[in-house]
Amino acid sequence: RWFTHFYVVSVLWNGFLLIWLFRAEFFGGSLPSWIQHMHRALGRDSQSEDAGNEHFSALLVLLLLWLHSCRRLAECLWTSVFSSGVIHIVQYCFGLGYYIAIGSTVLCQVPTNIRNGKELSVQICWYHIVGVLMYVWASLHQHRCLVILANLRKSKSGKVVSLSHSVPFGDWFERVSCPHYFAELLIYVSMAIMLGFHNVTWWCVVMYVLFNQALAAVLCHEFYQKNFSSYPKHRKAFIPFVF
Repeated sequence: RWFTHFYVVSVLWNGFLLIWLFRAEFFGGSLPSWIQHMHRALGRDSQSEDAGNEHFSALLVLLLLWLHSCRRLAECLWTSVFSSGVIHIVQYCFGLGYYIAIGSTVLCQVPTNIRNGKELSVQICWYHIVGVLMYVWASLHQHRCLVILANLRKSKSGKVVSLSHSVPFGDWFERVSCPHYFAELLIYVSMAIMLGFHNVTWWCVVMYVLFNQALAAVLCHEFYQKNFSSYPKHRKAFIPFVF
């Protein structure tokens, strides 16, 4: 339940960045000076040449990242049923910093002043369409899996009757123990696709998400196997048929 704080920060911060980027791209403005200073500190030259659909791709990714945070916040508040577990203070602080850094990472993929008063020319490419479709597909399955987990602790009337763990069934749970973690990885991969496949910085983000979610999935998988003797043996921990 402490993840709720992460998504509150993400919705507010990334929403703020999204508004500034939208204004800069569609109304010919420029980003605030402190954002430009951040760009320079991270090595992004504000006077570099425009690179095709770089601007629109970053705007699209930042929008979907914000929508993802909004959905996850709503699920934390109104869907998920949390136990009394706690989070380590180091992990908590790192999580807050991560959701601030991730939006800034997207913003730093485009030069700050390159539009020079010109409006953004939107050119939708095939990788934008593929990325959005994958994002929607993964998001739908992640939501379904979170609903399945929440229903394990509710009665048919929707009242919470237990906070204990049970074995989930249905949707991607038939193949892996933690499909919501796998869906999270797919969401970040879809954003890498939307950035045109070649963005090395975002692929580093994807690799971080891969190892982070894989570790959590393995621990959860081992917990199920240890505590439920009849746990389905064909299920993988994280990636269907693979791992």
